[in-house]
Amino acid sequence: MNRMAGILTMAVVLMSWGCAAHASPSAPMLTAKPDLGQRAEADPRVRTFVRPQRILWHDGAVTDPQVLLEERSGQVTLDASNPCVLNAEPQPGAVLLDFGRELHGGVQIMVWHTKDNQPVRLRVRFGESAAEAMSDVGGEKNATNDHAIRDQSVLVPWLGTAEIGNTGFRFVRIDLDQPGGFVQLKAVRAVFLHRDLDWIGSFRCSDERVNEIWRTGAYTVFLNMQDYLWDGIKRDRLVWIGDMHPETMTILAVFGGHDIVPRSLDLIREETPLPKWMNGISSYSMWWVRLQHTWYRYTGDKTYLAEQRAYLLGLLDQLCGCVGPDGAEALTGWRFMDWPTAENKPAIHAGLHALLVTTLEGGAELCDVLKEADAAQRCRQAVEKLRTHTPDPVGSKQAAALIALAGLDDPARLNREVLAVGGPQGMSTFYGYYVLQARALAGDYPGALDVIRRYWGGMLDVGATTFWEDFDLAWTENAGRIDELVPPGKKDIHGDFGNHCYKGFRHSLCHGWASGPTAWLSEHVLGVRIVEPGGAAVRIEPHLADLDWAEGTVPTARGVVHVRHERGADGRIRTTVKAPPGVRVIRP
Repeated sequence: MNRMAGILTMAVVLMSWGCAAHASPSAPMLTAKPDLGQRAEADPRVRTFVRPQRILWHDGAVTDPQVLLEERSGQVTLDASNPCVLNAEPQPGAVLLDFGRELHGGVQIMVWHTKDNQPVRLRVRFGESAAEAMSDVGGEKNATNDHAIRDQSVLVPWLGTAEIGNTGFRFVRIDLDQPGGFVQLKAVRAVFLHRDLDWIGSFRCSDERVNEIWRTGAYTVFLNMQDYLWDGIKRDRLVWIGDMHPETMTILAVFGGHDIVPRSLDLIREETPLPKWMNGISSYSMWWVRLQHTWYRYTGDKTYLAEQRAYLLGLLDQLCGCVGPDGAEALTGWRFMDWPTAENKPAIHAGLHALLVTTLEGGAELCDVLKEADAAQRCRQAVEKLRTHTPDPVGSKQAAALIALAGLDDPARLNREVLAVGGPQGMSTFYGYYVLQARALAGDYPGALDVIRRYWGGMLDVGATTFWEDFDLAWTENAGRIDELVPPGKKDIHGDFGNHCYKGFRHSLCHGWASGPTAWLSEHVLGVRIVEPGGAAVRIEPHLADLDWAEGTVPTARGVVHVRHERGADGRIRTTVKAPPGVRVIRP
């Protein structure tokens, strides 16, 4: 009788909600979509579930860990059919899962039965490498919970599901962290949090290693396209404006003019009132101007550019005031290019000087579009004064690249004496993009492709599925792979290396600034370059070097350009181009 009374009561409630004619004026109305007003903000990302691909290790009292690789529903049921069981005795059970590639998000742990039907405590550790997932916070290898918690002890429910973590990872270690208990696991699956994006740009060539490098760079940036454009998904989950420039070049080559770029630019602009430098770094405020120039060149969006007028003019005026009486840059704030040059003051001066030249030149062009003639003239006068001083790159590839791109010295000579010396030696994943650009300017396309294969390919050779915050080929000597437990006698390439702020496991193995080859290959091997704002005109000029063929697509604001280049028996390159209406194709 009590159950029937409850059903009747619920029916009356439902009828009162669904019949507006009989509702009192003060009665709450159930609507299909509650109006949350300004409290609600839609998440631009989607959730995808990913099963683990391997049981990389297990230890202690573990039964049937391989069932965690099976495809199972995400719903816990009463019937515990073939669970993976972690017991506390004689030694607590633990398992290490490999999800096959770097992901952003967390894990969903589905639990059947526990001791006395009570919640049970698990320790969950995420890792971008297998070794990181096996580590404890602190110690010589510097495992951290910085920016995202990757090592935590949590309660999971009996007959329930728990979601844990929000970080970058490929590996997850789960330990029973409670004496005298047990847990039956139905499944553990990654909750992959990402944007549902079309990969508009594409690249294929006769060398599969180069193809994989293009895809890996694209995937690295894709993972960092979260609510804003981050630089890292484990550590540095922040908007760093300088780091955004190579990321943006990759976005334009793969995803087109995505609004995450202006959204991120505007965020930092609003949080950095003048005369502050963006992110506290003078060069990063210059990169903001460079990004505005790049964005306008790609989109031709004068309305968005006009929204930047006041800030842009104020920043350009501030930058014009950073030219010393001798014509040398005199920038204040944190004087930073990239980490490998962080303690090389002459190289930093050379790079900042060249960057100031290209920034003010680009700023003058934007002022022309905005019809700000006086501001454009001030920028050009400052550039003229800067060009009276040519700093020495002191052997730094980063500084030499910026000097070449600014036209302050002969690119061919800089390539011969600095950029090409030692191949990938002295490279950085951030400024690698600009080194490639400078080598292309010098006409050394074979040398640039060689560096791409050896340097970025070197990360793939040790198991990377995304590109890293920094990398040195010397680290690979006698080192294990990141997707295996480190063998005895081998170096841990993640935990034993790194410098500055990225020592040991704190080192990010998914950093968007490392994606440079993706943008470079589309621009120089496919040879598609936008030469008029909004893609009104594109230049097609391929450079295959030792490749037999290359083909792909490049998005523009007016549609997608399709190209294929093939080397004939006579050595000549034959090109096929398909461009959308309104795009003028220029061919040499």
